[in-house]
Amino acid sequence: MEHRSQTESALGGAAYGMLFVLGVVLGVVGGFTHAQDQHGAVPWAAIGWVLALFLIPLGAGRLMRTKLAAFATGLGWLLVTMPFTLQLSAGDLVISQGAAGYVYLYGGLLALVVAFMFTPSSGGGSWLLRGYPPPKNPT
Repeated sequence: MEHRSQTESALGGAAYGMLFVLGVVLGVVGGFTHAQDQHGAVPWAAIGWVLALFLIPLGAGRLMRTKLAAFATGLGWLLVTMPFTLQLSAGDLVISQGAAGYVYLYGGLLALVVAFMFTPSSGGGSWLLRGYPPPKNPT
């Protein structure tokens, strides 16, 4: 097992914290701008946000070489986006129930899951696919 110094651990924790904040920023900006550019029935801005929600966590996970980086970014987006789907008593709604809202919400969730799955596991591959040597005979 690799031992890390306190400085390396603090730097890693700060990096994951910043990725979480990046996810929060993606959620706030995307929540308010996903329906901006819609020509006809095609919600181009929402499709662009779905693409960004796939590429940014995937890139973060590959650069940090952990699935936790992709998860932290996705969690930040998710914690902001879910309250945006709730209708307030005054009738205000950030993510509408139109085509752009559905593409942004469900497409974004799918993009985050796929990005997480495509991010390589730390330690040389998936724990499900890693082969272990057979136990040695005690004789």
